[in-house]
Amino acid sequence: MDKFKEIFEAIKADPQNKKYTKDGIEPLYSVHKEAKICIIGQAPGIRAQESRLFWNDPSGDRLRDWLGIDRTTFYESNKISILPLDFYFPGKGKSGDLPPRAGFAQKWHKALLEEMPEIELFILVGSYAIKYYLNLKSSAKTTEVIRDFEAYLPKYFPLVHPSPRNNIWLAKNPWFEPELLPELKKKSCSINEINY
Repeated sequence: MDKFKEIFEAIKADPQNKKYTKDGIEPLYSVHKEAKICIIGQAPGIRAQESRLFWNDPSGDRLRDWLGIDRTTFYESNKISILPLDFYFPGKGKSGDLPPRAGFAQKWHKALLEEMPEIELFILVGSYAIKYYLNLKSSAKTTEVIRDFEAYLPKYFPLVHPSPRNNIWLAKNPWFEPELLPELKKKSCSINEINY
């Protein structure tokens, strides 16, 4: 059994995920030994969990547009790994999906990342991923971190979540598209060796 398969089976067998496994729900993430980019998100939504296809919604369309990467490259290239902070839909809350379960990323990310030694860039999508991977306090202002994105390069690229829910944020931060997106596209496309 290869290491990725071994970790996948261990995640399914973990008591923390017992209910999901019992219901026939498998962890949802995508990892490749040759990956150059790792997209760290929050957790699969219910639509992603049911369809077994992450970022298959308007948020994913916008994310791919921001990256300058088409659907085929996004889903079929072995240069991109998708590693959310939780591999299962955590449930619905009062104002959207619940946050990723505490301790989940700490338990599984390290083992998976050790099998992906060629990663050059972590794209951190949303406040949970940003604060976890940049080791920031919960009180840190996500907007300020994103605006100061160059300070975290070349390893990390903090990014607002591309959800339509953030259209108001985008309208309030007109610097985002002209200042940040060209840099994101240039970096992601050069790593993937594609033109945009």
